[in-house]
Amino acid sequence: MALASEINHQKWEGKAVAKLKNGVKAEQIWSLLTEDFCNFDKWLPTIDTCHQIEGDNGKPGLIRYCSSSSSTKWCQEKLIAIDPKVRCLSYEILSNNLGFKSYVSTIKVLKSTEIGGDSEEEEELGGGCEIEWSFVADPVDGLSCEGLGDYINYSLKGMVENMEKALFNQMEIN
Repeated sequence: MALASEINHQKWEGKAVAKLKNGVKAEQIWSLLTEDFCNFDKWLPTIDTCHQIEGDNGKPGLIRYCSSSSSTKWCQEKLIAIDPKVRCLSYEILSNNLGFKSYVSTIKVLKSTEIGGDSEEEEELGGGCEIEWSFVADPVDGLSCEGLGDYINYSLKGMVENMEKALFNQMEIN
């Protein structure tokens, strides 16, 4: 039997994955995520405001402020790692009114060939990609790990829809 102190120190871990439509390339999605790390309000349905507080865009150390006016929730997040070669970035919550003591999230953009999908030739013809959003967090009072996972999954689905719309609108303009 685990002691109460051991239980309190367990980390929550979870992951959500969303596939984008064929024709959407990993490089396009990566570009949308990293051109401006402070643009999450464009992609996430629950974020109304996102802006830079300090640091250089696209570089570890950048701190952004995100909030939702509908629920007056906010957090400050720090970009802690970014690797354009494998299309992966990680960030952590520094301060918030959401109840998080520790939260680190990693977002990866994977080509269909990296997830056991299409051949390289099919990838070049628009084989698609997916976004993987994982997290590690300390338990949060009033929330379950499953509830946090459900929120991440909901947010990722909304993010994928918004990114697909943006790319479709870009193609119509060009």
